[in-house]
Amino acid sequence: MNKTDKLISKRLIILVLLLCSAGLAWLPEFAGVFEQLSDAGVCPEERLCVAFLDVGQGDSIFIESPTGQQMLIDGGRNSSVLRKLSDVMGFFDKEIDYVLATHPDADHVGGLVDVFDRYQVGQVLRTENESETPVWQAVENRIEAEGSQITYVRRGQRFDLGGGAVIEILFPDMDVETLESNTSSIIVRLSYGETSFLFTGDSPKSIEEYLVLIEGEHLKTDVLKVGHHGSRTSTSELFLDEVAPAYAVISAGKDNQYGHPHVEVTDMLFNHGVETLSTAEQGTIVLTSDGKELVLK
Repeated sequence: MNKTDKLISKRLIILVLLLCSAGLAWLPEFAGVFEQLSDAGVCPEERLCVAFLDVGQGDSIFIESPTGQQMLIDGGRNSSVLRKLSDVMGFFDKEIDYVLATHPDADHVGGLVDVFDRYQVGQVLRTENESETPVWQAVENRIEAEGSQITYVRRGQRFDLGGGAVIEILFPDMDVETLESNTSSIIVRLSYGETSFLFTGDSPKSIEEYLVLIEGEHLKTDVLKVGHHGSRTSTSELFLDEVAPAYAVISAGKDNQYGHPHVEVTDMLFNHGVETLSTAEQGTIVLTSDGKELVLK
């Protein structure tokens, strides 16, 4: 190696050392960035957080308790749920305590295929109702591969999410294997302190009115996830009278082919003085609670 080559080599070594030194100097800054990314979810600490995810024409609801336990109710139609989950959970959070599949229709469970691929799921809540569609078969295959605990739910079961947040199963109260899929939808009530949420899947009016008979005034809830994306097949006036929500959330795709939400439903909600929120118009909708008051983020 001649003198010129040695000089070039020495300068290269000095340059590399300078770059390494600069990298070490910036390391705390990068660590701060990564820490921010890991905590980039929208849910504040020590509050109940419920996010109605904007997954187009479908349903997907993310719940985080004040102690950090998480539940996902349905997963929408496709992989779009992953980006929405990342937005609310934070980039580095890859575990979900519970996944609840209300019923096996594609617009509620299609995205769960990707959820099971991306996240570690502790427990799956479902019914005996199944479908022969490729989408549902793919979901069942992922559940089996994940090895999650499976619970076939029944009315009266309660799941403690921590910090006083509790999920209660209201329906089904029977084996729903032979029922039409919408009719088999799991209905759950989430309570935290003096605040509450009611999630109804695609339950039709007949099931809503059955609940009125067996629950009566106990159906009173602050936030109602409107059944079947605002279809006229759900949200009977009798049911709405008993629930008497302050907020109603409609999960539907903008300009969808079904015309959801139907005007009969939105008019009824308006006439009952309910503040109606729509993922089609507002994107993902996040409500938080301290146990006494609800805050719309």
